[in-house]
Amino acid sequence: MSPSLNDIELFVEVARSQNFTRAGEALNMPASTVSRRLSQLEKSIGVRLLNRSTRKVALTPAGATYFERCRPIVEQARIAHEMLVENAQEPRGRLRVSLPSSLALAFLQSTLSEFSRRYPEIECEYDLSVRKIDLQTDGFDVVIRASQLADSGIVSHRLGVLRLGLFASPAYLQSHGTPQSPEDLVDHECLRTGTGREDSSWTLYSAHGEQRKVHVHGRMAMNHVLMLRHMAEMDAGIVPMSVRDRHISGRLVRILPQWTFKPVPLVALFPSRLLPARARVFIDFLNEQLTHAPFLVGTQEPAVG
Repeated sequence: MSPSLNDIELFVEVARSQNFTRAGEALNMPASTVSRRLSQLEKSIGVRLLNRSTRKVALTPAGATYFERCRPIVEQARIAHEMLVENAQEPRGRLRVSLPSSLALAFLQSTLSEFSRRYPEIECEYDLSVRKIDLQTDGFDVVIRASQLADSGIVSHRLGVLRLGLFASPAYLQSHGTPQSPEDLVDHECLRTGTGREDSSWTLYSAHGEQRKVHVHGRMAMNHVLMLRHMAEMDAGIVPMSVRDRHISGRLVRILPQWTFKPVPLVALFPSRLLPARARVFIDFLNEQLTHAPFLVGTQEPAVG
């Protein structure tokens, strides 16, 4: 007997999460039912797909091959169903989005709240982190990151561009002096997102096309942009920030205004070009809300899908 698409969908969800309980929650069924049906699927095709232990579920080599073949089939079937019914009812279901907490806290709180009011049938789950996401296996509909894309094969949509400059508090500058050139930064406390070589090497560009690379240092590093801004407001040092951050007010002043960092795209990443309705309306809504966002420069691209 050939396995049903429902059983294949169940297997894909287990393979994606490598956990019966999480797969059951995603499919709204008990973990015991998930385990029993997977055993029946393995029996029907005569191949072990999963290695089970008390702590985790892992794919066998055959299971890994089956997952790679079945995942796009299940995803396309889901999207085809949603596209068929979306004209008859508003978008619904669980939307999983990963985005940096600093971006959400600084700029998107009202945007995310308004989205839920506009689409009450969509259950939103936001992962506020910058951890590395596997678009094919981690189960997110949308991943938002501020970064240059190294992999040209990733399906992406540019929301805008962040242009970063350097800022410090008036009190810090009064105490330590104001840098007059990029090279002067080596004598200052520079607030960075990490202590590695990449984080401590700042490359600045002038409006005239000049480029200066400076190796900076400081006693404080945090992987949270909003906290770095707060530290700068407390006179802790010089911080890179969006030149259009409306939250700066008078607490920080821009230094070396003729110099900026390389523009950083704000991008939405997807596991497939075929987006479910809930993801498409989310991206369309973000485009609408970010069109005149004060912290972005540049224009948005047409939506994917």
